[in-house]
Amino acid sequence: MDIRRAQERDMDGINRLLCQVLAVHHEGRPDLFRKDTKKYTDEELLTLIRDDARPVFVGVDAEEHVLGYAFCVFVRHTDDNILTDILTLYIDDLCVDEKRRGQHIGKKLYEYVLAFAKSQGCHNVTLNVWACNEGARRFYESCGLVPQKFGLEKLI
Repeated sequence: MDIRRAQERDMDGINRLLCQVLAVHHEGRPDLFRKDTKKYTDEELLTLIRDDARPVFVGVDAEEHVLGYAFCVFVRHTDDNILTDILTLYIDDLCVDEKRRGQHIGKKLYEYVLAFAKSQGCHNVTLNVWACNEGARRFYESCGLVPQKFGLEKLI
């Protein structure tokens, strides 16, 4: 598997995986996540692919099929009253094709993102996991991530 920045030619593969992620989230929280839609329009996805402040990485096989992706965002709180001025790479979304899970593709993608963040001078890498996505939480914990903060809710 090769890991590289996403390109326009990867959009169909990325969209396929985005639908898989949405299905997991919709199944876990149908009150929050719509069914059978896309997270991004094709125009929005192309804009993200081209944005150096929001790098998107893909893992591809020898035939250039997208096996997984990682959507990232650089975050910095410059001149904030309470937060220090550190550079963070936030992983907005990481997905491996459901047919390819268990082959360490997610781990390789995560390690690639971690190395990229280090090369860019980042202090840390952060991400959020929905409570209904227990498999993702276990995966990230196995990669050495620990809770930074908790988001709580009360349904009314």
